[in-house]
Amino acid sequence: MTTTPLIQATDASLEHNKQVLLTGINLTLLDGEIITVIGPNGAGKTTLLKLLIGEHKPTSGEITQAKHCRIGYMPQRLHIDNSLPLTVQRFLTMSGNKNQDAIEQALVEVGASHLQRSAIQTLSGGELQRVLLARALLREPNLLVLDEPAQGVDLHGQRELYQLLSKIKDKRGCAILMVSHDLSFVMAGTDQVICLNRHVCCSGTPESVSQHPEYLALFGSELGKDIAIYTHHHDHQHRLDGGIAVGNKSQDQTNSHKGCDHGNH
Repeated sequence: MTTTPLIQATDASLEHNKQVLLTGINLTLLDGEIITVIGPNGAGKTTLLKLLIGEHKPTSGEITQAKHCRIGYMPQRLHIDNSLPLTVQRFLTMSGNKNQDAIEQALVEVGASHLQRSAIQTLSGGELQRVLLARALLREPNLLVLDEPAQGVDLHGQRELYQLLSKIKDKRGCAILMVSHDLSFVMAGTDQVICLNRHVCCSGTPESVSQHPEYLALFGSELGKDIAIYTHHHDHQHRLDGGIAVGNKSQDQTNSHKGCDHGNH
């Protein structure tokens, strides 16, 4: 495993029409690491992803990508004309990889092989997210960039999706950079959390971030009563439904934190 960062941001800022979208971003993403970006609406989370993958150029500062960095990107939303006849298989060939064996293998990996002949417009939210994940995997990435991958997915589906991402990371050894608002799930399997509000409010391990004053200002108090930040100790096995297998302790390990009222930065 190389020690060269896949992506590094150095004091990067982005402005558009004289509006500051992001400022002073410093970030290092290494091989095999999972980084989750959290923050309130309008914090610039999607903009940060696009800045890091090169879709936006920084107004100041620097974004560098390693030569060996191969990115598989999963967007937050996908708009497809309902009148356009498009099967999942055909949709995936439009990713640039027309290898049918590779397409079938990617669908198997994400648990969506049964959808290959389905019209993409008929898929449920969870099914569509799995197909989009398969499309990202067809690029043979060593970095998966996922913009709210569980959006439009019910609670049960969210749990399964995050478990799937963990398995993909372990199998492929790829890094994952993810935006999410599902705090009660993402904290469990994340190496580093970045709390964003147009600038990096705080960053570090889930435990350290969940106790940081700026995190608590954004997510504490009333919201904190409903969201448990839990850290995961793998001394048990999960079933596909998210429950814990018989014979092991069946209690999530949670740490709830309360803080001050919401604040702006």
